[in-house]
Amino acid sequence: MATMDPTLPLVKNLLLLDSEGKRIAVKYYTPEWSTVASQASFEKALWNKTSRTNARAEAEIIMFDNVVVVYKYVGDLMFYVTGNQDENELVLYTVLQAFYESVTILLRQQVEKKTVLENLDLVLLAIDEIIDGGIILETEPSTIASRVTMRGADGEQAPVPITEQTFSKALASAKEHLARSLLK
Repeated sequence: MATMDPTLPLVKNLLLLDSEGKRIAVKYYTPEWSTVASQASFEKALWNKTSRTNARAEAEIIMFDNVVVVYKYVGDLMFYVTGNQDENELVLYTVLQAFYESVTILLRQQVEKKTVLENLDLVLLAIDEIIDGGIILETEPSTIASRVTMRGADGEQAPVPITEQTFSKALASAKEHLARSLLK
């Protein structure tokens, strides 16, 4: 296994919890929380620590359980990004802003629990576009949103290869193709 550059900023996890501390979308990148029970315990303790603070206007930064936590509340949602205790807080803040702003773009400014749950696939894809294995890939919200919706730089919908389509989309595409060939 290749060694990683020690100066490379890493994210331990990215969490999106509701106003009661319940998990909506989470992604863990380190083995510290390898079981769902340990993840749930961490999430509950973190929510208990941060739920009574006022992080609505600006993000807050705390040290919790030997990790740096950057978090922000938006409506009935709580966005969290964590890193090692020696991680640069500004880098983690940038990841948090990228996560929040790309979700805002994808959900057309309606960042609330109901809308997030209805569009959970977009939120999870946004997380995957921002971070892979703890390594920060992208922090530009419009680029993240474009990649998630598979739009090119010009805003045009990129054709989706058949191998990357979901079964229902592939079936709809096949029906459309069949209908077009029958109408010729």
